[in-house]
Amino acid sequence: MIATKRTESVEALRFSLNGQEIGVLTHYSGGKNIFVFSPDYAALAQTERQTFTMTQLANKQYLSKPLISSQRLTPVLSNLLPEGALRDWMARSLKVHVDNEFPLMAHMGKNLPGALQAELIPAGNVPKWALDHREQVEAVQVDVEHSQNKFSLAGVQMKFSSVKSKDGRFNIGQDDNSDSWIIKTPSTVHKFVPYNEYTAMRLAEVVGVDIPEIKLVKMTDLDNLPDIQLPNEIHAYAIKRFDRQKGQRVHTEDLAQVFQVYSHDKYKKHNYEQIANAMYQFGSQGLKNVQQMARRLLVNILLANGDAHLKNWSLIYQDGTKPILSPAYDIVSTISYVEGEQEFALNMAKNKNWYQAEMASFEAWAKRIGVPWQAIKVHLEETLELARTHWLQMLTELPMDELHQQTLKTHWQNLHQNFRIDYA
Repeated sequence: MIATKRTESVEALRFSLNGQEIGVLTHYSGGKNIFVFSPDYAALAQTERQTFTMTQLANKQYLSKPLISSQRLTPVLSNLLPEGALRDWMARSLKVHVDNEFPLMAHMGKNLPGALQAELIPAGNVPKWALDHREQVEAVQVDVEHSQNKFSLAGVQMKFSSVKSKDGRFNIGQDDNSDSWIIKTPSTVHKFVPYNEYTAMRLAEVVGVDIPEIKLVKMTDLDNLPDIQLPNEIHAYAIKRFDRQKGQRVHTEDLAQVFQVYSHDKYKKHNYEQIANAMYQFGSQGLKNVQQMARRLLVNILLANGDAHLKNWSLIYQDGTKPILSPAYDIVSTISYVEGEQEFALNMAKNKNWYQAEMASFEAWAKRIGVPWQAIKVHLEETLELARTHWLQMLTELPMDELHQQTLKTHWQNLHQNFRIDYA
């Protein structure tokens, strides 16, 4: 007697990078998600194949196996989706659970970070190779239920994609790749976050941190802003999308995707040595990337930014195949919002405490990566010299709240003497 298979309905999305098919994500009614790489994509020579994730550069078998998960998508896809308030808002609008990630992906698949896009596959058109990995289940193809729209972008604040028009206004929800920006609205929990982040990013820029174009935008200059609760503050923070260049999408991925870590573990399991080591081994311009990373780590110490977790470090694939460190983003002086905070987001040279960090910490970090210490030291010394020369005057001109400025100056006095910035 031949046993009959149980049946489950299945929805599917096709993923592509700038027109090159990467694979198919199937979602079964029982909650199973299976991402299968396209056989044609896997068979391409590496020089002809756009890179989906740095993991495939480190693991040559990565493309040969399906990525299987339940409810949440596999981390390399899950980390493309929003966190926090924006995720809750989207889930409520779709009437789905916040951890049921396939509907969220179907909803926003045309405006994911980077160059990756997901399109709906109509019932009957799912390729056989995408359905061969559930031997005990007979798949009944159905149309994807949730339509797509343009609200997206990962992050814990309310962030929206937008396009800047010629008159200087920003159209929320649009993304035609010509002049694309991320708008971060003021927080209902913390005061003056746009001013804090704008100031921190400007301070980082002057000491050699690579940042995108940034602006403070009047809330009255935002068109089509959704009806969400907002505080009575004048400005939002705008940062130009570095994954949109010259009318084209450019592929990016954050380090949580690289290390296959879910967003709730973005403060755990990995450290700053592992981030640098991955770039040094498998990225393009490895030493240059590590030098820029060292500069940013020092800036995070100086600015008391405790939020430089795995999702706040990203790679960008300018040539489509080999990654480099992306421009910096989400640099905030978090000590103004977290009373008593004194730690990095991740370990560096077996230490998480800002006030215990010194030049020797960076030397140990460099040695653990295997990069020449002198090649790192010169960048740290330049960063310190520029900060000590410019930051005090800049603070008088930048819009950071006065109480936040004073908290930052007190922080400088508590740092190790190697990094102290005098303001008396």
